[in-house]
This record gives sequence, structure tokens and C-alpha cells, in this order.
Amino acid sequence: MNASLAWLNSYLDRPVTADEADRVLTEVGFPLDGLEEGDGDALLDVEVTSNRSDCLSHVGLAREIAAATGRVLNPPAPPELIPPEDAPEVRELTSVENQEPALCPLYTARVIKGVKVGPSPAWLVERLEAVGLRPVNNIVDVTNFVLHEMGQPLHAFDLAKLAGQRIVVRKATAGEAFTAIDGSTHKLRDDMLVIADAERPQAVAGVMGGRDSEVTEGTTDVLLESARFDPLSVRSTSRALKLASDSSYRFERGVDPLGVDRASQRAAELILEVAGGKLAQGVIAEGETPPLSQDVELRLERCQQLLGIEIPAERMLDLLTALELKPRFGGESIICTIPSHRLDLHREVDLIEEVARLHGYDAIPTGQKVHIVARPPQTSVQARQTLNRVLIAHGYHEAITFSFLPPDHAKLFAEGVELAYVDQDKKKAEPALRPSVLPSLLASRKANQDAGNQDVRLFEVASVFGQREGRYVESRKLALLADAATPAEALREMRGTLEELLEHLGLSGRVRIAPADPSPQWASPAAVLVDVDDATKVLGHYGPATDAVMKQFDLQTPVLLAELDYAALIAAYPPQPEVKPLPRFPAIERDLSIIVDEATPWADIERTVREAEVPLMERVDFVMVYRGKPVPSGRKSVTLKMIFRDPQRTLEHEEVTEQVQSVVGRLRESLAAELRT
Repeated sequence: MNASLAWLNSYLDRPVTADEADRVLTEVGFPLDGLEEGDGDALLDVEVTSNRSDCLSHVGLAREIAAATGRVLNPPAPPELIPPEDAPEVRELTSVENQEPALCPLYTARVIKGVKVGPSPAWLVERLEAVGLRPVNNIVDVTNFVLHEMGQPLHAFDLAKLAGQRIVVRKATAGEAFTAIDGSTHKLRDDMLVIADAERPQAVAGVMGGRDSEVTEGTTDVLLESARFDPLSVRSTSRALKLASDSSYRFERGVDPLGVDRASQRAAELILEVAGGKLAQGVIAEGETPPLSQDVELRLERCQQLLGIEIPAERMLDLLTALELKPRFGGESIICTIPSHRLDLHREVDLIEEVARLHGYDAIPTGQKVHIVARPPQTSVQARQTLNRVLIAHGYHEAITFSFLPPDHAKLFAEGVELAYVDQDKKKAEPALRPSVLPSLLASRKANQDAGNQDVRLFEVASVFGQREGRYVESRKLALLADAATPAEALREMRGTLEELLEHLGLSGRVRIAPADPSPQWASPAAVLVDVDDATKVLGHYGPATDAVMKQFDLQTPVLLAELDYAALIAAYPPQPEVKPLPRFPAIERDLSIIVDEATPWADIERTVREAEVPLMERVDFVMVYRGKPVPSGRKSVTLKMIFRDPQRTLEHEEVTEQVQSVVGRLRESLAAELRT
């Protein structure tokens, strides 16, 4: 920000030199990028961080200098606006309709009739030229002066040029034309906020006014705008239109909520002084003003812990008072009332930083040694390390991909959410935020295919995005992709990988696999279910990619996909080990091959075997599936292994045979299974 030293000194009880201003501002966090001294003045190029919008003004910078040097700040006195008794009411002259209070929390309008537009007086020209601005006319120059004085952007409309002599704060219609004051023409989008009259846009809200209603020498009646606009809306509109201004620079960073009307009054006072005219009675204010103040507590002990030095409470009170925080001492803490212009102060640590900043960072000693307390990694970090270790051991490589997708890729994976988009001017080819991590991995697989790589296995933990009922939602997912040249074998390997991963993350014994309905992503998906608090939650799905997915990404090798809820995965970590004594007696294993219908899933076979409730069966495992002669068409042979053991004695084969026959009978009854010999 450009600041005039003479202008700054006009708000201080005693002046500072250019060198002193350079040193003081640098010490309190506003270093100079340049300093040009001239006749009786100096131009300071002050670096202001994005969170300190209160210092994008001469009063704001003067306040910092006063607080750091013990000077007294003398801001402009509140004006006494007393319209003539015969002045009309402002609502008789104009009206304001605010259709977008979320994007424009407050819009105010004053009207001054009978102004005489012409050159500005010397003092006003001098102030503007000192910061590199070109004088235009006395009305426009006043709005620019107040912007640089108080940090609140203003705009003056020629009231006679407003159709219907009214203001409508609304969103533009798609393709609506607008010509800015600088002569540039633009086609507006329907998400851009405009200040319109009864017919067309007269300004892009918070960015720049329009040529059609600018103040010229023929202007006699002025409508003075002072408002607050949503910073994100102003920033996105300014970037999209490639249109920036001193106003947009400040609105993007936030303006003082209570400074809107103060700046309007100040500008009205100066316009009456330099251009004459008659001020209409009252002000139109459409919107709400936020609460006046917020109290934040600063604990003395916590301040000492963070800074490493003990600062007397009296010293802290003096520093906070100089910043206009109205501190009050209460026992072991100080209560501060945050003024409306300090949008960056919300927490205790913010106040501690203010104390350190004004006390002086140089006053905080630097120790000879750095003492570090070794602590174990957080549980979430340990869980992520375990997840990586298991998947890498199974041959997977971690991928890191971008969050942006082409819309056709994103739509294929958007189930249960609407797509979220970024600024399409910035990401024309890939404006969609991914609703799933899988399309990113599929694109990576295509890149590997083009490079001639085979047997690809990838995984990634990343955020996914969408919209539900107009609200943006974000969550983290674990996604896996594996080549499946032999689909059946690859499917078993992926299931084994997932089961081992879930066991290492602490979900062993609570997870089961069940068939799921086909979806646009999976041809025959399996659902990973977890039992939590007497309820069953779907942890995710895995299975072969559909033909549509393969075609969309132009893949030649079949692939398996899996996507799981990452937060639910790591929530169970760490696993709780269960210690059991080693078995004292040997087990007996029996393999069983049964012929069932092709549509019968393994989950049904496993459940039926367990429902037989044979007392000595310790475990049942899947072995293989066979299709072909002599198994009839439409049927398949499933081989399973049953393990029997008695913890108290050695089993005899006759006992096991009886239990196997019981299982076979149950399979025949429930699944129409035939025993294959």
C-alpha cells in the first residue's frame, strides 16, 4: 500500500520522520518495500499482510505508529451532518432493494442534491497525488480520499443517470453486458453480484463502477454508496473479469463492519465542503450490522508460556490499551474488547501475538539450546503409517494426484452428491472437484498403460468433494486400483489385502463382506460392512470396474477398484490384541467341494456352514471355484476348507465325519447344493 508520510503525520500528535516510520512499521510487522523522499513528504510502500485489512488506510497505519511509539492518534472527528430543514427525505429521492443479503450484508445510500462538479481544492489534490492517484473531479476525489484515509471503499453515482432513480443489489444474468469506468467491456456470469438500477448493471459490486452512471461535470445530484460485500464473491468476480481496483483489494480482505456508515458520513461532509449541495435527510441502510464487540480472555500464565518471558501485567495493559482493545484486568487474566476494525483477532493466542509484537520481538531472548520433548506419534499418524506399510507390502504404490477432473469423468462417480466446481476460467478442462478418488487413479492407470507398465497397483488417501442441499461437503477416502489380468485371482488377492489391512487397523472380528447392488463404477461390487454400536455401517466397496468405466478411461486391462471411508478406517486404531494360549491338540482339516447355482455368493455358503452350528468347527475358509465339465452349465463348484479341533482332547476322524455330514445336509437344504465327489 502507498502511504504519504505527511498524510500519516496529520493524524499524530507529533510527527515521525521517514526513517523512524520505516523502523517502527518494520518492527511491528509492516516492512517497507520502498521509500521515496520528496519535498516535505515521503512515499512509503508498506507491505500489509492479507489478515491486516485495517492497515490498508492512513488512519490504520497511524494507529500502529501511535501504539508503538507512545504517540496520540487523532483520527478525523465524527462529522455532524445536519441537513437543512427543507431538505427532502432520502427515501423520497431513491430506493434500495437488496436481493442478496448473503453477498451484501449491508448497503447504505445517501443523496446530495445540487452539487457543483469541478476541480478539487489544492489540499485534496495534494493528498491524492502524494499516493500516486490522478485527480478526476471533486466528487470522485473525495471517495478516493476517504478510501485511503479510512479503508472503506465508496462509490458515487449520478442519480439522474440511474433508471428509475433506484438501486437494486442483485446477481447478474448470464451474458449481461457491462462497461466499466476504465472503458473495458465485460460479459457477466450469473454468479456475479452487481449494483443495478431498474434496467441494467451500473457497477460490479466491490470491484468497479460503470461508465453509464459516472459523475461528470453535468452531474447535479449524487447518490453516495457505502457497503460491505462478501470477500470471496468480490475476489472471484475480480479474477474472472480480470478487473481489479483499490476497492476490490480492500473488499477481498474485509472492511470494518462498523466503518461503513462512518465513511459515508465523512465523504458526505467533504462533498458538501468541496462541491456544495444539499444533503437529503436520513440514510437508506439495507442489511444488518454485526454485534458491536467481542470479548477475548488473555491468561497471563499462558502468555508467559508461549513467549518464554514474563511481561508485567501493567506493561501488557499499556500495550493492549494503545491498540484500542480496552483491556480490563481480572485476577489471573486480562479481558479485551475487540474493536470492529480488527478482523484478525479472535483467540487468546492472537492477543499474545499482539503483546509480543508491540513489546518487541527483539526483547524476547533466543536461547543457546532448543529443548525438545520426545513424544510418540499421534494415533492418526500411526494408523496412516500402518495403512501404508500393509498396502506397500502387498505390492501397492502410493499415488498423489490432483483434485480436479473433467466433468464427464466426475459425473460417472457422483453418487449421492452433486458435483462441486471451481472457477472455470482457471480450470477450463478440469473444473470439477472429484467426488471420488477412483477416477484419479484410473487416469494414472491410463498413463501407465501408455508407458507400457503392467501389473499396476495403486492406492491413495485423499479428500473428495460434493454438494448436498446447497452445502459443500468434504470427506477423505482410501482408494485402491489393481490390474486384474485373471479377475477371479485378483479379486481374492484384493479381498485378502483388505482383510489384512482391517485387521492391522483394529477392525478384526467386526467386519464382514456382503454382495452389493451393481453401480456405475463396479460391475459386481462387494460391500465392506463394519458393526459399530449394534449397528451396521458400510465402510466402502470393492470389485471389478464396469465396462463403462473401462471405456471412459480407454483401459485395455481389466482393473479392480476399492474405495473405503478413511475416517472410519483409522477410528478403530490401535488394534486391541487378544491373547490366547497355543492349541494343545492337533486339528483335523476337511475339504468339501459342493456344486451350487452360479449366482450363489461365497457369503451365503459361509453363513450356511456357520448356521449348522457344529460344535467342533474352528474355522471355515474359501479355497477355489471351478467351472466346466463335469459341472453343469449355470452351476459352479466351490471348494471350502473346514478345520475342526477340540481344546480338551485329540479328535477322532469319525467325530469329524458326523459333523461334516451335518454341514452337507444344511447346504443341501438351504442352497440346493450337491456334493461333488
